[in-house]
Amino acid sequence: MTGFRNFILRGNLVDLAVAVIIGVAFGAVVTAFTAWLTKSIGGDDSDFFTGGLGSFGFFLNAVISFVILAAVVYFLVVVPYLAAKEKFFPSEAPGTPDDIKLLEEIRDLLANRAQ
Repeated sequence: MTGFRNFILRGNLVDLAVAVIIGVAFGAVVTAFTAWLTKSIGGDDSDFFTGGLGSFGFFLNAVISFVILAAVVYFLVVVPYLAAKEKFFPSEAPGTPDDIKLLEEIRDLLANRAQ
């Protein structure tokens, strides 16, 4: 079970899954916008907001669906994922990394040696 937990939390699996979900939802928004724009500009003499099949309501529905889906994914997937990741793999404390400290010591020793 530990190996599976490491696989889920260490890799970018959740990040990739969220990206695919949000990308598909945003693709629906772009498709709805394009349909609305082409129907509205494409020679239809009706109102700009009610251009037949690609009406503004269809586009607005796609935008609202995108926002709801993004909120659900964020609160039900991303927030618990980040909490679990921080619990099992805590981030390092801020400060100078060990390799930088070692390089600074070498620099100081070389500077003292040259004097």
